[in-house]
Amino acid sequence: MQVALSLPPEEFQRLYKAEFDYVWNTLRRLGVRDANREDLCHDVFITAWRKLKDYDPTRPLRPWLFGIAYRVASDSRQRAYQHREVSDEEADSADDAIAPDEAVAQKQARLLVRKALEEVPIERRAVFVMHDIDGIAIPEIAASLELPLNTAYSRLRLARRDFSEAVARLKGGA
Repeated sequence: MQVALSLPPEEFQRLYKAEFDYVWNTLRRLGVRDANREDLCHDVFITAWRKLKDYDPTRPLRPWLFGIAYRVASDSRQRAYQHREVSDEEADSADDAIAPDEAVAQKQARLLVRKALEEVPIERRAVFVMHDIDGIAIPEIAASLELPLNTAYSRLRLARRDFSEAVARLKGGA
């Protein structure tokens, strides 16, 4: 039995502040461009507010938010024409705590992961990010994305293969 959840605006604002970074990073991992991320992040929380009565509080919140973020990103991709723009997304501030050569290596590694993730089809990428990056169990992923359990396992297996192949290709090994 699912219990309808209702939060006063102040409580939802606390939830928003606590989970904003998670939703922001989820949208980035799903390939949402920097220029669109803020608007889509807000769309995720607006949708969450509207669907809060359907949320089962016995289940983890983040997979539920990921499912909403996935659908918002997918809908945005379907309705928007994509145009090319120069992004300063990769502009990082200097970090005095690490050596410059280590900072360059870390930046290159992050860029490699982002580019490899972009090559994984979005349906597979969602499962891969939720499981291998966010650490969410496959049954919870299947429920959040409304997938049959075997489909979720299959998408994870294929996403891992796609990601590995993309990394090898981008590194020049394939």
